[in-house]
Amino acid sequence: MSVFITGPAGSGKTSELLRRAREAAANGPIALITTAPWNVERLRAALNAPGARVCALQDLALDLIAGAEIVDDVRAAELFEESAQPLFSLSWVEFLETDLDFEIPGLRAPQRFAEAAFRLFRKLRDALITPEAFLESALRGATQFYAKPPNLAGADLLHYTKDTYRDSLDADAAELNRQYKHEIDLARILSRLYRAYLDHPVRAGCLTARDAVAYALERLAKDDAPARELRASLPLAFVDDAQEMTVGEVTFLQAVYGEKLDGVTLTYDRDSVTSAFRGARPDRVFAIEGERVALETQHRSPYAIEVAARHLLAVPGAPPLSGDVRVGLQLFRATTQAAEAQFAADYVVDLLQGGVPQDEIALIFRNVDSVHVYRDALLARNVPVQVCGDVNLFGDAAAQDALAVLWTVYDPYRHDYLLRVLQGGVLNLSDATVQTLCSEPRDTQTVLFNDVPGAEETRSGRWDAKRDVRLGLNVLRGDRDSDLPSVARERLERFRAIREQWLAYLRNAPLDAAVRRIWREGLAADQPAVRAAYQQQTLERIERRVCEFAQRHPDASLGEFLEYAEGRMHSSFEGSEFQERSGSVRMLSIDAARGRTFDYVLLPNVRAGSFPRWYVPDSFLYSPSLGMIAKENVGEAASSRTAKFTYYMWRTKAREAYNQEERRAFVYALRRARVSAVVTASGRATRGVSAPEFLAELQAARLPGVQDLSDRWRPAKTLYNA
Repeated sequence: MSVFITGPAGSGKTSELLRRAREAAANGPIALITTAPWNVERLRAALNAPGARVCALQDLALDLIAGAEIVDDVRAAELFEESAQPLFSLSWVEFLETDLDFEIPGLRAPQRFAEAAFRLFRKLRDALITPEAFLESALRGATQFYAKPPNLAGADLLHYTKDTYRDSLDADAAELNRQYKHEIDLARILSRLYRAYLDHPVRAGCLTARDAVAYALERLAKDDAPARELRASLPLAFVDDAQEMTVGEVTFLQAVYGEKLDGVTLTYDRDSVTSAFRGARPDRVFAIEGERVALETQHRSPYAIEVAARHLLAVPGAPPLSGDVRVGLQLFRATTQAAEAQFAADYVVDLLQGGVPQDEIALIFRNVDSVHVYRDALLARNVPVQVCGDVNLFGDAAAQDALAVLWTVYDPYRHDYLLRVLQGGVLNLSDATVQTLCSEPRDTQTVLFNDVPGAEETRSGRWDAKRDVRLGLNVLRGDRDSDLPSVARERLERFRAIREQWLAYLRNAPLDAAVRRIWREGLAADQPAVRAAYQQQTLERIERRVCEFAQRHPDASLGEFLEYAEGRMHSSFEGSEFQERSGSVRMLSIDAARGRTFDYVLLPNVRAGSFPRWYVPDSFLYSPSLGMIAKENVGEAASSRTAKFTYYMWRTKAREAYNQEERRAFVYALRRARVSAVVTASGRATRGVSAPEFLAELQAARLPGVQDLSDRWRPAKTLYNA
């Protein structure tokens, strides 16, 4: 029989799980499993049982698959696009035979269509839905909906729908029939793409984590002997944060330990589910029969935070802890984001000056892909920081500077990168100098022969092709050196000489060694200590990517790595940096904060569109009962949206469910604090129709132990409310 340890955040579920796991590990082998792979090392240190195996669930699945190459979502998306090329080039037989309509929802923008399709396929893999089952349910759902359409003129439906989209409900039989045909074509195309993805990269052994779980289950369906062997080697399992498990992960665990998960102990908190829209199925997990161990008392967060959490989640009753109403939650709203960031930086500095360790302070965001305003404010106050979570490493400014130096070695005619090198780093040229380098030489007869390969090629179609490479020519050949100040000229001469040394070294040295040397000699070293430390951490992260790339591609050149980095820079699936080191204030996304606690937590940028995020559904959605739900009404349509999409949004209340998950994520972040939390935002609060305003709700509630600092800081108008 399984054992579920339930309770609110801070009630000691993980501590109880570790205690039980530690006792079991003293008597034999066990598995401690986490649904957050980046927490493996942290749990291993907390467990402190050398004989126990601490891992993510996907690692157990990989034990049953020999010879598989694990890839991340960025690489998987690239492989998927390769398999989808026949569709985008319209070379499928179905198109040639005009069996399918060219007007497909979302296909007018192939890149966006491919990303939406890949996101759909990820969810289908998590739910263990095969291409055949997907197509069957899509066709069945379309037939049931369009054969007997619901009442599209219902009062509740009309009231729920925005005025902008009410015209989508004015659909007669002919219009619904037209939409039905487009939906069927969309389902057939997506089914074909899904099958192509599974046949192309997956069958070739390139698996993501979700592919590994699904692929292992396919193997076990044919032969369950590996599952029996795995259970014999790990008879007891302990799963942390089980509410975040997908259908595939639950099914895999049942394939190993039985339908009732005999010998498995799990922690579960319904109010801490933050990834249901990404595939988590907490109800599926909790429906498993087993013993329930309920932990009622919350031991971590101050009274004020728990009162605020219960208010936001609409949980009745007082929190089951002491009546200490000391100030544990503070609120602040600034007029601008810059003022808000400055307030947050000042607050952190006050904590540090008061003796709070840097590792006990965290700024938690919904996403950390655009937190540079807050990061720069902290760095400007000499506060060491590190950003962890769903951040695109290659889009970071420090990473861009590092990559720009590499680009000047490989292709100095990429002027977007060359300009970064000229105006930063060791060159640090003025705007006037850069303007001179971008212009034509005064004496056009100075250079009689073109000695730069490719300079004669026309890149933009303008009358003078050399204008496209003029900056690179002036930097490399010195055509305008005589017009530059002596300091700038000396710096450029040193740069040309050292670039030649880099090229010579690159021809004989390993890629990672060459990259390290170029960065050591080409990036500015005279920075403030905290900025230098932040840049060094960024370089370490990129260097790790360089080493991984060189290991997979031993003969790869610098140019191939730069193309790899640029592709990831523009990928919407890049975002996984959880490497940390002590001695810094943390800036974390919700995922990176999972299972973590800090003395002081700040939740900045808590405004609609940021936290919570806007609900922006893809071009098409999928429901096992309704089939495909296309958002865009393509072809000769009178409305921009399909009737089925408008009906689906009303019937499922998808936006409200999404906002509720965002609310749980916000509360989860609040409960990471052990001593105090601060919630900040900027600008005026919105009405909270499309997305709630959590800060405005807390300000209006006037809860005990919650202090609003907005009025307190109003005298400092020039700084915080300018």
